[in-house]
Order: sequence, then structure tokens, then C-alpha cells
Amino acid sequence: QVQVVESGGGLVQAGGSLRLSCAASGRTFSTYPMGWFRQAPGKEREFVAFISPSGGAIDYADSVRGRVTISREYTRNTAYLQMDSLKPEDTAVYYCAAANRYSGDYSYLTARDYDYWGQGTQVTVSS
Repeated sequence: QVQVVESGGGLVQAGGSLRLSCAASGRTFSTYPMGWFRQAPGKEREFVAFISPSGGAIDYADSVRGRVTISREYTRNTAYLQMDSLKPEDTAVYYCAAANRYSGDYSYLTARDYDYWGQGTQVTVSS
């Protein structure tokens, strides 16, 4: 069992930056992959970023690639999502997720790849 708790959301102007944090507990942090998703009002939850248990494999959605950086800090059992050059269309609730297992063969890009979810943190980008 893994518990994840997001923090760091808020209101920012277009072009600004935010760093989201995801504190994990319950299992050894280096044994499971993690991901970030987001859901805007009236839209489905969509993939944002993925990081493997070792941090050696990373993937991003095309919509955020080049503006977002995912990382994980093993001493703090925390994953991060650094978001720069934010746009109004980035406005959404952002969710952190963890998976029970990692095949090692591919990035986990869909919600059904993940087993544990946080409550979400709101990010609002004003124009």
C-alpha cells in the first residue's frame, strides 16, 4: 500500500512557475513508478509526466514537454513536478499517482496503470 499527498498548487500568472510536491509513504520509495495527471473542468483526466522507480526513465505529455520537469528525491520520499512557462490551459487539478509494479518495458501513460492516487491540488493560471 502506498499513500501519496500532493501540495504546491496555487494561482499564478501566465508565464510563471510552480513546483508541485508529492509526498509518498507506505512502501520503499525506490520500488514503484510515479506519475502526474491533471483534470480540467469538463474534461477527462490526462497524463502529464512519468518517472520510473530509479528515475532513469522519464516521459511527458506532448502538451507540456519542454515546460515541465518531473523528478524524485529519495531522501525525502517525494516526487516533484516543476512547471515553467505556465499557460491558462494548464489550469486544472493536478494528481499524483503511484503504481504497484513496474514492468520496466514502457512508460506508464494512462490512469489505469496506477493504483494509488492523491486528493489533487488546484493549479490556476491567469491570463
